[in-house]
Amino acid sequence: MSSVPILKPKSRPAPHQDRSRSFAALSGSSAPAVFAAKLENVSLRYGRGEEILRDVNFALPAGSMSFLTGPSGAGKSSLMRLMYMALAPSRGLISLFDQDLAVAAPPLQRAIRRRIGVVLQDFSLIEHLSVFENVALPLRVSGTARSVYTPDVIELLDWVGLGHRLHARPATLSGGEKQRAAIARAVIAKPDLLLADEPTGNVDPAMGARLIRLLTEMNRMGTTVLIATHDHDLIPGGARTFSLKSGHVEQIG
Repeated sequence: MSSVPILKPKSRPAPHQDRSRSFAALSGSSAPAVFAAKLENVSLRYGRGEEILRDVNFALPAGSMSFLTGPSGAGKSSLMRLMYMALAPSRGLISLFDQDLAVAAPPLQRAIRRRIGVVLQDFSLIEHLSVFENVALPLRVSGTARSVYTPDVIELLDWVGLGHRLHARPATLSGGEKQRAAIARAVIAKPDLLLADEPTGNVDPAMGARLIRLLTEMNRMGTTVLIATHDHDLIPGGARTFSLKSGHVEQIG
């Protein structure tokens, strides 16, 4: 099986090096983070409804790979949205890369967000951009030159089986193709924290195994990875595993 393309050694600096320098300047600390994410007594409710998450205590050590399980509707997606700052908790504390989000200034919050890659269940591809443009977007936003990122984007898309769909728009893609494009976009900039919500839900078992291998290799290179799934067959024996049920998270592996 071919090696994961974006993990091949490169002569130029990795994207995360620039992110780390920016983050250190804004946070006032150059020390490596102990935790990529930490939630303390976190609860979440939408409007005046019942709490979806209640007193959640949950931590991802930097460099770890973890799985989050739970039935459909348990709140796995909501928990991940809290972790990439798409939602704010009703109460409790959330820290990312050892920075308390409640007191982090907007520039620091933006620097933190740039260190996170996200795979959403609804894919969130930009409809007017091609597959190539969607996947390249994190690198383009970071200021990487098109001539630098183009070979990596093409190679990664080929590796996930989308080499023939570079110029296609999201509306013309199948669900599985959208999922692969979303995963490619999430990993292309080599994030420090990768949150993947049901990343294999729309692909066949062979491609699912290939995508899990990609995420595993990202972890071996230092990325902290959290995969939310209801498919227990995806979770290797002995993996660090959490269960979300009735609003509470507990470690089960």
